Amino acid sequence: MQSLEQLYQVIEERRIAPFEGSYTAYLFDEGLDKILKKVGEESTEVVIAAKNTDADAFVGEISDLLYHLMVLLAEKGVSLDAIDAELMRRAERIGNKKPVHASDHES
Repeated sequence: MQSLEQLYQVIEERRIAPFEGSYTAYLFDEGLDKILKKVGEESTEVVIAAKNTDADAFVGEISDLLYHLMVLLAEKGVSLDAIDAELMRRAERIGNKKPVHASDHES
């Protein structure tokens, strides 16, 4: 997806050359703990939005999560190419479904 690559490039630019007023630069300045907190918050918001019927809200929350995940990737020095390569490697596997355990079905 070209737009994700473009967004990641902007995130990298803010990491390397931050400027005042940039939310992305703020996250990098605050550090890993702040970035992880935002990833956690956005993950929870995605779960809540997925349980509701507002498709626009769900798309918005997914977008927020993807953005914060890309900030985390940049903070950790991981490129989108690395993620793409791992996903391609996994796609080549056949029969990789994990076995179901009895404890997985308990509520």
